[in-house]
Amino acid sequence: MEYLSIFGFVSVLYLIIRVDARAYEVKGIDQSKVGFDDNYVVTWGQNNVLKLNQGKEVQLSLDHSSGSGFESKNHYESGFFQIRIKVPPKDTSGVVTAFYLTSKGNTHDEVDFEFLGNKEGKLTVQTNVFTNGKGNREQKLALWFDPSKDFHTYAILWNPYQIVLYVDNIPVRVFKNTTSQGMNYPSKPMQVVVSLWNGENWATDGGKSKINWSLAPFKANFQGFNNSGCFTNAEKNACGSSAYWWNTGSYSKLSDSEQKAYTNVRQKYMNYDYCSDKVRFHVPPSECKWNN
Repeated sequence: MEYLSIFGFVSVLYLIIRVDARAYEVKGIDQSKVGFDDNYVVTWGQNNVLKLNQGKEVQLSLDHSSGSGFESKNHYESGFFQIRIKVPPKDTSGVVTAFYLTSKGNTHDEVDFEFLGNKEGKLTVQTNVFTNGKGNREQKLALWFDPSKDFHTYAILWNPYQIVLYVDNIPVRVFKNTTSQGMNYPSKPMQVVVSLWNGENWATDGGKSKINWSLAPFKANFQGFNNSGCFTNAEKNACGSSAYWWNTGSYSKLSDSEQKAYTNVRQKYMNYDYCSDKVRFHVPPSECKWNN
């Protein structure tokens, strides 16, 4: 199986170590204290959901009859949301594993991680941001590891300043709050949603590569079900308060070490950015100048 160069892996590993001190100060997942049922509920495909290790791990399955998914019991208005994922192995063309925040509805806000299945070793991670029902802000990157071999941590920071998506504590996407410049920014109460589903109409090679159902069921495993978030039923405007660690000034921008790691990932592993797609956008969307 072909993966990225040893040099590339080592450079990312170095950057992970550099940002770990800040990341684990407040962001570490304590799997021993929080089980699935504490924060989440199964929403569909109940027959394809298996709880393991006394609820500390959940396995979602996709077969010809159904996929499966779960969502948080609470709605949030800011926070730091993370989960550990091991995606299905081998040929997963057409299979989508998703972890995202969403407010749902026609004018929904949403922040996405989507793992787009492919031939073994070629999986792509797609991120997207929706505001008032408008998305089309896709970015895609290869990973510097095989996400089907072991669990890795994926996280979303959402505060009044910025949205940051992390892979193993490395920032891979930043979407800044530029409402003062007339841009939209996710502000509706959102839930955490996780799912495994059939996306063969679009997910791999533009829908040309279909699911090989002879390899079903496809199975993805999840751990780490604790969230640090401000519930919607808090006092008005409280979810933007600096009383919450994720809203403090130190999280208003990337740290120096995070910025170096982010630049490295964009240069080496990003293979699509909507802001650079001149076929789709003759003029780059307005928010691009603030987020690149």
